[in-house]
Amino acid sequence: MKSIYGQCPFATTQRVLQGKWAIVIMFQLSTGTQRFNELQRNIPGITRTMLTRQLRQLEEDRLITRTVYAEVPPRVEYNLSEMGEKFRKVLDQIESFGFEYIAELKKTNAPLK
Repeated sequence: MKSIYGQCPFATTQRVLQGKWAIVIMFQLSTGTQRFNELQRNIPGITRTMLTRQLRQLEEDRLITRTVYAEVPPRVEYNLSEMGEKFRKVLDQIESFGFEYIAELKKTNAPLK
């Protein structure tokens, strides 16, 4: 089957944001510049390996930027890129939907997994 990445906006967005932690990392960086250890502290449950892998993918997809400072010890900071900044509106909508959905789950006593 021919890939529709780069042709279909939904498939392209899904591909770029694949991974369990991509949207959570994007949200964390939408609050401002963070270093690796800050991100790891702010995202309970993510391993160093997974955070590294996901950051590399988001950087490759040009949604975040990685800045390395020539210091000892080296300092590395992560930010949303220009394209990543455009994703803020989507993050706001995801947050809004998430709160509404959580409220609905609580009303129906649906199990929270």
